[in-house]
Amino acid sequence: MSSTTNSPTHHTSTIGAIGAPSRRNTELALLVFAVVIPVFAYANVGLAINDEVPAGLLSYGIGLGLLAGIGHLAVRKFAPYADPLLLPLATLLNGLGLVAIWRLDQSKLLQQIKQAGTAAPRQLLYTAMGIALFIAVLIFLKDHRVLQRYTYISMVGALFLLLLPLVPGLGQNIYGAKIWISVAGFSIQPGEFAKIVLAVFFAGYLMVKRDALALASRRFMGLYLPRGRDLGPILVVWAISILILVFETDLGTSLLFFGMFVIMLYVATERTSWIVFGLLMSAVGAVGVASFEPHIQQRVDAWLDPMREYTLSRQGVGGHSEQAMQALWAFGSGGTLGTGWGQGHSELIRFAANSDFILATFGEELGLAGVMAILLIYALIVERGVRTALAARDPFGKLLAVGLSGAFALQVFVVAGGVMGLIPLTGMTMPFLAYGGSSVIANWALIGILMRISDTARRPAPAPAPNPDAEMTQVVRPS
Repeated sequence: MSSTTNSPTHHTSTIGAIGAPSRRNTELALLVFAVVIPVFAYANVGLAINDEVPAGLLSYGIGLGLLAGIGHLAVRKFAPYADPLLLPLATLLNGLGLVAIWRLDQSKLLQQIKQAGTAAPRQLLYTAMGIALFIAVLIFLKDHRVLQRYTYISMVGALFLLLLPLVPGLGQNIYGAKIWISVAGFSIQPGEFAKIVLAVFFAGYLMVKRDALALASRRFMGLYLPRGRDLGPILVVWAISILILVFETDLGTSLLFFGMFVIMLYVATERTSWIVFGLLMSAVGAVGVASFEPHIQQRVDAWLDPMREYTLSRQGVGGHSEQAMQALWAFGSGGTLGTGWGQGHSELIRFAANSDFILATFGEELGLAGVMAILLIYALIVERGVRTALAARDPFGKLLAVGLSGAFALQVFVVAGGVMGLIPLTGMTMPFLAYGGSSVIANWALIGILMRISDTARRPAPAPAPNPDAEMTQVVRPS
């Protein structure tokens, strides 16, 4: 009789086929918790403010649950092997952000200055648009490697998006930063979408040039210095980030843009010297621009001495912002466990309370424990993105996943660090939590791309076709 052996590849395929439904069931269970927690928080806010369950609780719960369910069905159909944690984690952050925005909508102070009132319904609409884009990415981007073909087109598209706010009549100057454009009555922040397009360009470029960039000419103080001619790319990216900082006075986008490139460059070349060069160039650029750009200098002044800025602003004899000090007081009032949902006074931050400074609301009402939980959720998203990069089978997918995860992590650090007083404030918003259509839509697209890379990486390889020649060579021996 002829003997047969199990193919290792076929065995792997069987395990993968069994594992896909299990992952989706895990995702569904986590999604239920990701919807239930914000719904309870929503009810808690209503009870704290008005001593009654809010009238919109049912519609909010159904709306968030329906959006999460549609996203889950799309993942089950178009990306069954994708990471099961990314969608629930993003849904939980988005849902908690909606609760905090609705809580600030109830503030009479913010309603008087037209900073709140109807922001939560609009944010729910933006969330629906974001999940629609998330689903579109899963449907139409069947293989992330297709994006590699558009490496240099992505570069042109990213520069176009970054320069749009400088177009006269189209760009808007809001709170001193020129990072917005106005289209048909809507304000759009092109930089939120540019970070995704830039990640595509950097991944494609570094995949081709990584060997040349990894070469070292000499060693200095334990660091392998790159060759002089290989410094060109990082100098160009540094110069563009400085131009963004000068002409758009946008410290956040400039740091995000350059930092993402340095992270991807380090991963591609494994040279620590690039990290050192990147930090030095970032410091030189920021200090240099702050020495002559008034808006950046004002941000630095508010960071160095927020109490002085608050006092001068209150007295009407100077000062440019009292928000930094109000945010610090909000964190201090929250203590370890917080004042409770709906029982804080973060509306005193006033302008941008539901966008740039929304983390202060969580700090006051949920305390240190709540903020650490929020940051842990962000850290889990970044960890799953890095894990996706490690599992990717192609170098382009690895670099793209690292770039998107790095951009996400940098944005969280820049915004949280600014609100907490670790670094100067920027004009960026916390992903998924803060009010703003551009941010939530772009970040849902980012999650969609990460899930597509994850699905491709985790999908079992097809079983090899049978080899008839090998079967003919087998010897049948009589018993």
